[in-house]
Amino acid sequence: MTTTVTSGAPYADLDGALRGELITPADQAYDEARAVYNAMIDKRPGAIARCRDTADVVTAVRFAREHGLRIAVRGGGHHAAGFGVWDDALVIDLSTMRSTTVDLVHHTVRVDAGATWGDVDHATVAFGMATPSGFLASTGVAGLTLGGGIGYLSRRFGLTVDNLLAADVVLADGSFVTADETSHPDLFWALRGGGGNFGIVTSFTFRCHDIGRQGMVIGGPVLYDLADTAEVMRWYRSLFPALPEELSGWLGLLTIPPAPPFPEELWGRQACGIVWCYTGPHDRADEVLAPIREFGNPLVVGLMEMPFSALQSAFDPLYPAGLQWYWRTDFFREITDEAIDVHLRYGPQLPTGHSTMHLYPVDGAAARVPADATAFPYRQGGWAGVIVGVDPDPANAGLISQWARDYWTELHPTAAGGSYVNFMGDEGQDRIRAAYGENYDRLARIKGRYDPQNVFSVNQNIRPAQS
Repeated sequence: MTTTVTSGAPYADLDGALRGELITPADQAYDEARAVYNAMIDKRPGAIARCRDTADVVTAVRFAREHGLRIAVRGGGHHAAGFGVWDDALVIDLSTMRSTTVDLVHHTVRVDAGATWGDVDHATVAFGMATPSGFLASTGVAGLTLGGGIGYLSRRFGLTVDNLLAADVVLADGSFVTADETSHPDLFWALRGGGGNFGIVTSFTFRCHDIGRQGMVIGGPVLYDLADTAEVMRWYRSLFPALPEELSGWLGLLTIPPAPPFPEELWGRQACGIVWCYTGPHDRADEVLAPIREFGNPLVVGLMEMPFSALQSAFDPLYPAGLQWYWRTDFFREITDEAIDVHLRYGPQLPTGHSTMHLYPVDGAAARVPADATAFPYRQGGWAGVIVGVDPDPANAGLISQWARDYWTELHPTAAGGSYVNFMGDEGQDRIRAAYGENYDRLARIKGRYDPQNVFSVNQNIRPAQS
């Protein structure tokens, strides 16, 4: 491994102290190592410390502090704003720390911070269990958890943060603690939604839930012609509160992928779709799913029995790493008629086949948690909305960004206030403060206690309150 001195830091010393590898701009692996999921982000860090264990993380933090280096922390690298890398920073890369340990007696799973949700599902679904996560198996465990964690299982079992039992954390001074309800409880509160502001989590312990024999669920998409969008949205908003919490479904405006299992005659057709997931008793499935099967004139009814891991990973092939992404997000208490009018204007303008709009439900068990019980504040019910312009071609970056911005600008007046930090780009302090609402000041005080010098600032940054 060739090393160089960058920004005045003797990286050869760090290279010798790590069990993992140190990658610098002089190395052939540098461009691959600095790449993130969103290819619209192009940052050139000073070096990348690919840590093998917690001791490597401690070493890297102490080295960065000693030499005055900015720190970026990379888990799965999925974040919209690409905060896993930063110009001239020392990237503390956790991507090789991916072990999982399932405890069948206590129904828990311990997960290293470089793991993806595909790693977790592989470990747990074989035993008929799962932890609430998101909607893509390639998403990193760390980033999704620290921002909240909305997914298929949230209506029944709560958010990912509601199922976090403990976290091992390297703090800004290089010390190491375990945070849970009794040890560092204020830090534990902040980690459940407050992002990467308070330290580097090196492992998580989650509660697991039984989701059926061999982890089998009933799920899949039901797709309607785009012209039916208003009718579908009105039906969806009225039906949803009455559904049992074992059934969840997110709604999207999309282009039908040009690939099996979709019928070839529908490839490339714009559609309004709902992707459903049912985790209740299968002998009740026909009764529970009847209203869904019977509504409207669907183009596709793709409901079938499958492992939860198959549903969780179904869209990964459509969204590999390296696409151009531009995200905008809001929470919505209701899907109002005014909002539907906006969706009707911008749905037909989907600029590329990958671009889409999604509404993810945040109700049921997730809405029964008090707003101040965790750092994640949005517990009023409704939906987390995201508009994403996506395309593989950098030449279309302006096109997809403008569509998403225009769509969001018109839709935003119908929103409930605040936004989901996991879907936010680099949007400034006002948006960050709004995302945390009444929890922001408490987060700032905890930040002041655990990271008073704002060492962990490459994130949706909560500035430390001055003591």
